[in-house]
Amino acid sequence: MSEMVPHLQGGKMRVLAVMADKRLPGPLANVPTAKEQGFNIEWPIIRGFYLGPKVSDAEYQWWQDAFKKMVNTPEFQKQRDLRGLFEFNLFGAELDSYVKNQVASYRDQAKSFGLAK
Repeated sequence: MSEMVPHLQGGKMRVLAVMADKRLPGPLANVPTAKEQGFNIEWPIIRGFYLGPKVSDAEYQWWQDAFKKMVNTPEFQKQRDLRGLFEFNLFGAELDSYVKNQVASYRDQAKSFGLAK
């Protein structure tokens, strides 16, 4: 939704719903969730960094530790806020599990809407 804020503020479009579990802060605070409107759907967009399959365990751990440190710095938080992004900090196995569960959920939702076989 962060990409929509300039268009929303400029009056170029109207956002009908956010597909988040709760209302978003800031300029999107008055936009209702899909759930509030009777649609049982959440479809967050998450951004992340992924490593290739040939990265060693030591290199993987180094990157995971680096990102865990980085997200807690004022500089990172400032850059995230400047871009209108929301905090979402998952790492390693926890992120892997989340992504796999979300993909399965999206697949089921798409089927229920008749968008996939």
